[in-house]
Amino acid sequence: MSTIDDSHSPRPAGTVPAIGRASGELALVVVLLGVYKLGRALVADQTSSALQHADLVRQVEAVLRLPSEAAVQAAVGSESLFRVANTYYTAVHFPLMAMFLVWGFARRPAPEYVWARSMLVLQTGAALLVHIAFPLAPPRMFPQWGFTDTMTVLGPSPYDGASGALANEFAAMPSLHVGWAVLIAYVVARTGPRWLAGVAAAHALLTTFVVVVTANHWWLDGAVGVLLFVLAEVALRRAGRAP
Repeated sequence: MSTIDDSHSPRPAGTVPAIGRASGELALVVVLLGVYKLGRALVADQTSSALQHADLVRQVEAVLRLPSEAAVQAAVGSESLFRVANTYYTAVHFPLMAMFLVWGFARRPAPEYVWARSMLVLQTGAALLVHIAFPLAPPRMFPQWGFTDTMTVLGPSPYDGASGALANEFAAMPSLHVGWAVLIAYVVARTGPRWLAGVAAAHALLTTFVVVVTANHWWLDGAVGVLLFVLAEVALRRAGRAP
């Protein structure tokens, strides 16, 4: 009786292309992380400029009559809530984006995923250029203006340990925390189920609150992060790349 050698049987149709696509997407993520680390290195010695830019942003916000971030932080006044906000800021940002990309790749039609991923690449690339051209110190570096560095005082902090090698402390503008959260909410609202769209919208609102109450970003940082997302979406729409 003859036997069949399964090791030489053909793979299911679509398996090889899917593996190739997944490998290409993973390579793209690796490249983006490498570029991000390069941007961090380029502004690592821009302390003076980052502090001056922070004073400028503070003055612009005063002219625009935006609420004081320090007042918002003071109104919370709860160590437990600060710890929760610190944890949310530190633990959710990158893992959620990874989950979003995996969900899009595995569960959504290819044109929808490519559209969302392209928006992310454009938004993040533009943000890196702003980080390099306009290094900006976050509010937590200015106790003289009434801010508390809740991450240093209470923890956890993304600027300690292994994550500190990737974090750019002078990349306050734009806030990719806010920008990415809004991008996720928009894509899920357009392409995902309603319940998940509600969760994504809540995440965007909560992220905006968290970045301010932890004194990691100015209001304008979030606004610029959203603006870059809007520009990326418009660019893809005009190029006929929107699904």
